[in-house]
Amino acid sequence: MTLPKNDRRSGQRIPASVAVTIKAPEGSLQLNGQTRDLSVSGIFLYTNSHISEGSQLEMVLILPPELTQGEKRWVCCQASVVRVEDNKDGNFGVAASIRKMDILPEILG
Repeated sequence: MTLPKNDRRSGQRIPASVAVTIKAPEGSLQLNGQTRDLSVSGIFLYTNSHISEGSQLEMVLILPPELTQGEKRWVCCQASVVRVEDNKDGNFGVAASIRKMDILPEILG
C-alpha cells in the first residue's frame, strides 16, 4: 500500500480547462498552455514546451467564476515552477506556485 504524498497546497484547487499564455523571463519566450486545475495560490497546466523547475513565469488567463465571486476575470500571475512532469503524449505537466495575481482591466469593445 502506498501512502499519499504530503499536499502542500494552501488553497483548494478547482478543476478547470482554461487557455493560458505563459511568458518565461529567461529569453522572453512566450508559450501557450491549458490548465488542468487552479486556485488563487497555485496552478497545474499542460504545455508542449519544457519549462524547468524553479523557473519564474508570468501567466495571463481568465479565472473561472468559482474563484472570483461569480464573474470570469482576466488576471496576470507571477509564479514559480515547483514541479515538471513528462507526459507520454509529448506535453509537459507544470505545477507552479502563484506569488502575485493582478486583475486586469476589462477592455470594452
